[in-house]
Amino acid sequence: MNQRSNIVHVVGGGLAGSEAAWQIAHSGVAVVLHEMRPQRRTEAHVTDGLAELVCSNSFRSDDPEFNAVGLLHEEMRRCGSLIMQCADAHRVPAGSALAVDRAAFSHGVQAALEAHPRIAIQREEVAGLPPESWPSTVIATGPLTSPALAESIRSLTGEDSLAFFDAIAPIVDRHSIDFDIAWFQSRYDKGDGADYINCPLSDVQYDAFREALLAAEKTEFKAWEKDTPYFEGCLPIEVMAERGRKTLAYGPMKPVGLTDPRHPDKRPFAVVQLRQDNALGTLFNMVGFQTKLTYGEQARIFRMIPGLANAEFHRLGGVHRNTFINSPKLLDAALRLKARPALRFAGQITGCEGYVESAAIGLLAGRFAAAERLGRQMVAPPPTTAMGALLGHITGGAAAETFQPMNVNYGLFPPLDAGDAGGHARGRERKAHLSRRALADMNGWLRRCDLPVTAAA
Repeated sequence: MNQRSNIVHVVGGGLAGSEAAWQIAHSGVAVVLHEMRPQRRTEAHVTDGLAELVCSNSFRSDDPEFNAVGLLHEEMRRCGSLIMQCADAHRVPAGSALAVDRAAFSHGVQAALEAHPRIAIQREEVAGLPPESWPSTVIATGPLTSPALAESIRSLTGEDSLAFFDAIAPIVDRHSIDFDIAWFQSRYDKGDGADYINCPLSDVQYDAFREALLAAEKTEFKAWEKDTPYFEGCLPIEVMAERGRKTLAYGPMKPVGLTDPRHPDKRPFAVVQLRQDNALGTLFNMVGFQTKLTYGEQARIFRMIPGLANAEFHRLGGVHRNTFINSPKLLDAALRLKARPALRFAGQITGCEGYVESAAIGLLAGRFAAAERLGRQMVAPPPTTAMGALLGHITGGAAAETFQPMNVNYGLFPPLDAGDAGGHARGRERKAHLSRRALADMNGWLRRCDLPVTAAA
């Protein structure tokens, strides 16, 4: 096999593409990583950095025992994930969650890829399908795939791309927050116990805030966007407000697990939380406050929140249309496009939702591609693992007719056998048994793999 035929091309320098390139290179195969920025911009990115975090800076729960995404974190660490290495290196306080300094995280990922001797980074748009001369390509262009490439995929598969709207939350300068009203505390005192800034609302303040959301001017969608659904796990704050008076108070503004130190005997009716967004602790993002309000309305209405009357916003919220393919119909179990097996897909374009889920599918796509180039057999991780369950869902476990993006969750895992320990467990005990089984099976899979493992199992 000549050197040219042994190269894998990765299109897209987001989390999935960066992870795929890292896994391929560490397996001994050369990689060309193509990233269209800065040659071509997107509606959501603000830098040219690889692995830029467009929305939240949180990778969500880091609990591997009782939370499926925390379990996915741990599995990826055991697989030598670059994304997890950089996330751990640049984490910021976030209670039991894993949140990162977004700029330092992106810089760390890019520096590692640029330093790797088997990775070449080309800043160029791959307009249309990759050429036939590329023997192996991983398409990891994410939910903001360029129109030319998206149209080429649609033409090749005969399938219309599916789409949904995703949204971005505002970021506030800490020094503009009124700490005569707000206070530091993690819900139920998790993590360091004071990882979040909390802004309390009485029932009167909450109702006024909700009414302002309902009456506010929203972003106008183009005609072709009007029928695009929202992803239920990332609804704009004003859309949640439309669903009933207490939807927000039971959702992102729930007051449980928090005690206002000035009024310890009276729980607030609702609480807005802000999570640290950079290592310096100068920027905080509004948790769950993704929005499609116009910029002017955002500044006006969010300053109604007690403690944020003089808020200085370093970034206001936004909304963008995301694209994903009908993976259960179009991809095989190794993430190859059935219509053209030299093409693999990875990341959010496959219909997995979330930073870590996208990176995990990039990790698997990279290992599949490397094994193929090296003439080795690569089996998928067991469906009892978080990575295997997620892979199974997007490559056939979900119904193609109703396929929608999904985060990793324990509902994707095969049930525990009745005869096994924990077979009749419920609630947290069941989650703990599923997690223990997953990590044991992940260790077994890593031992059977014939590709290098860069983290101890």
